[in-house]
Amino acid sequence: MPPGRGRAVWVLLSPRGRFCSAALNTFDRHLLREWLAILGLVLGATIGLMLVQVMYDDFRSLRELGARGLDMWVYLFVTMPSFLAVVLPLALLLSLLFVLGKLHRANEFTALRAAGVGLGRITAPVWLVGVLACGLSWWLNSAVVPWSVEASRELRESLSFRQQAGKLAADRIGVVESVAFDNQRARRMWFFNRYSQFLHRGYGVTVSELDGQRRELTRLVAAEAMFGERGEGWVFKDGRVMSFNPETGELLGAVPFSREVRSQYREDPKLMLLIDRRPVDLSFAELRRLLDYLEFENRLKATPYAVRYFSLIADTLGPLIVIAIAIPFAVSGVRVNPAVGVSKSFGLFFLYYILANISSSLATKQLIDPLLAAWLPNIGMAGLAAWLFARLR
Repeated sequence: MPPGRGRAVWVLLSPRGRFCSAALNTFDRHLLREWLAILGLVLGATIGLMLVQVMYDDFRSLRELGARGLDMWVYLFVTMPSFLAVVLPLALLLSLLFVLGKLHRANEFTALRAAGVGLGRITAPVWLVGVLACGLSWWLNSAVVPWSVEASRELRESLSFRQQAGKLAADRIGVVESVAFDNQRARRMWFFNRYSQFLHRGYGVTVSELDGQRRELTRLVAAEAMFGERGEGWVFKDGRVMSFNPETGELLGAVPFSREVRSQYREDPKLMLLIDRRPVDLSFAELRRLLDYLEFENRLKATPYAVRYFSLIADTLGPLIVIAIAIPFAVSGVRVNPAVGVSKSFGLFFLYYILANISSSLATKQLIDPLLAAWLPNIGMAGLAAWLFARLR
């Protein structure tokens, strides 16, 4: 045992040989000091690597959009928080395997357990930090990461708008072509030839109102339309309203208008533009909004978004699962170089990645529920942790 460490271990024992129940004793402080120092280093290193990856992937595209030095720094600032929820479990696993392996090689665990101290009490500070990390993960996934995802996307869009402003007319800036939206709850179908995200206005608009059998009753056609966020609904300009016989589809009449206000139309254009985005590109709040819509309209299309949404919730328990895996790995392992823990970490995350892809594929094929698909990787890793702990006994 290294000099000075015997004292740090044996002062944990009372005169009767039992473990003192103080909130933080000498070994607790020693363990936390060693672990949190490595955890900070690993977090900094992994976030740095991900920032390098972001700059490698996005630097050229940002420069092509006319981003200046300040724009680059702002983009990095708003993008960095989205990495924290991703790298936190990895940093926890790497740092724990390194530190616990180091203490195991120094025989500190052996001395404590020989003195009658249980493994649960030895690692109590680690579990406490794990609970706090779960709270941190929830806060990151529910508040910080959504802000980061949306802010970084808005920054890229603003750079694109600024670049297009010098070349295109205002109604051509930030245009999304052929936007379709089927609101089955309200029995309305929307179509825009194009929608300008810069002006928040649609062009070449068609809105069809349907009956219970999905037959067209009326069709509103307008040159322009914009959503009034002050509660006035949608405002249409320069168009006409046509009515149809639902039985035969015969045109019954057409009434032209220069300005038409439909306060009962409450469809949000932001939701209309979310439908074709990848689940990974959406924030927690955006996924919730999209699921509220798709669960009624198109359950099959909702599956990947549901898996992503529930996965963000399931990831909240990730730190505790990581700790449950790292402790038996480190305590029962042979006394080798702690760097071996790095290879173990990557192997475990590769296993998690395989489970996540398999469960997502099964959910897409409607073989399992999206909720189960989201939790299945964590259930698998928790089962591995339980097996590892059972081997310690």
